[in-house]
Amino acid sequence: MSESNAHTNGDNPQPQPSTEDPTTASDPLTTPLIWPPDGELSRDWIRHFTSVLSWCSRHLPPSLLPTVLPAVFLQRLILTASNILHREPNLVRVDPTRDDGEGASVVVVGDVHGQLHDVMFLLEDAGFPGEDRFFVFNGDYVDRGAWGLETFVLLLAWKIHLPHRVFLLRGNHESKYCTSIYGFEQEVMAKYGDQGPMVYRKCLRCFEGLPLASIIADRVYTAHGGLFRAVIAPPPPKKHKGKKKSRKIVGDVSGAMKLGSLDELARARRTVLDPPWQGANLIPGDVLWSDPSNKPGLSPNKERGIGLLWGPDMTEEFLYQYQIKLIIRSHEGPDARDKRHELGGMDKGYTIDHVVASGQLITVFSAPDYPQFQATEERYNNQGAYIVLNPPDYSTPVFHSFEAVRPRPKVNPYYDFEQVIDSDEELDLKSMDNGSSHDANSSMSN
Repeated sequence: MSESNAHTNGDNPQPQPSTEDPTTASDPLTTPLIWPPDGELSRDWIRHFTSVLSWCSRHLPPSLLPTVLPAVFLQRLILTASNILHREPNLVRVDPTRDDGEGASVVVVGDVHGQLHDVMFLLEDAGFPGEDRFFVFNGDYVDRGAWGLETFVLLLAWKIHLPHRVFLLRGNHESKYCTSIYGFEQEVMAKYGDQGPMVYRKCLRCFEGLPLASIIADRVYTAHGGLFRAVIAPPPPKKHKGKKKSRKIVGDVSGAMKLGSLDELARARRTVLDPPWQGANLIPGDVLWSDPSNKPGLSPNKERGIGLLWGPDMTEEFLYQYQIKLIIRSHEGPDARDKRHELGGMDKGYTIDHVVASGQLITVFSAPDYPQFQATEERYNNQGAYIVLNPPDYSTPVFHSFEAVRPRPKVNPYYDFEQVIDSDEELDLKSMDNGSSHDANSSMSN
């Protein structure tokens, strides 16, 4: 399969977004955002919203964000988007056909991790969502970066405006466990104070509604982590007199794992805050946490303690079975790849991990100069990237690498980055909450 590269760096220096708020409207401090009177979010409204978020990030201390983004406004935005997302299936089918019957391009975006200014640049550089351009975001909107809330609600606004052209998939960080460790929960509390628990709870509920994967133009499968194993029901136990026992669904622990099917993915229960690595929620755990490997077959992902490792033969089997050409996943930044020398590094924001007879497996990571807060003086200085898929076949990825927007506004981290490991390894899986946000409501005040 041919590959095309179209970098936004190199000999033609990329344009940098302005470090100042581009609007000439009145001071956002005196004009709190309100929902449009007609109830519809327009493109112009979202552009103004973007400018306000940029201005706030550079001129307001976090605790004053509610003076511009009141909690009641934020709650309405999150709930509106959540209602849309919860109605979508686990596996969304992206049909990039325009109203005139011609094909639109599709932009696939990897992890962004609360790096608001880089997301704003990406949207402008790729071209905003619209009739000619669809977007599929592949999860990990929050944590580590200092503007996870602003990043998430900006993308929710685009989803509300163009629900059939903007698709937001779930990442492993859209969970209660990760957000309690890597900063997002603390970020929301710092910004919204007494109203923080309510805002955070609404975000958790919204996370539950994010679909797990997409199929683009019947040619491309996208998911945050990647592939998943089949869920196997053991033979029914012998009948005994007395109380009936429920039939437990478990993952295949015999070691003879096999790939799961798209039908199984479609039936999986995704409304869990932290998908476990076994039981009925095995598939969401795999989809969000798994990684590719150069070794053939399927094996437990011992490095992370959750999900799978899958080899090139499994990539070929999946592509061939469903007659698709590309698997695009995310989930691994420069910190993770720094520990996995058998695979390519993330210095350009993407890697081609498997090239097989039926197509390719690609990892894309869209957070440049990541992580924002790093314990060592030596930084990865990685570029971010996004992928453009063009009609008519959508099978030739066009890679766009880009640098981080600098300087970033000065801000303190919301987690102890010197104590927390860089990549998602050695997780305390026993502390994961395997219930839904409804289960957590009783322990979280309004």
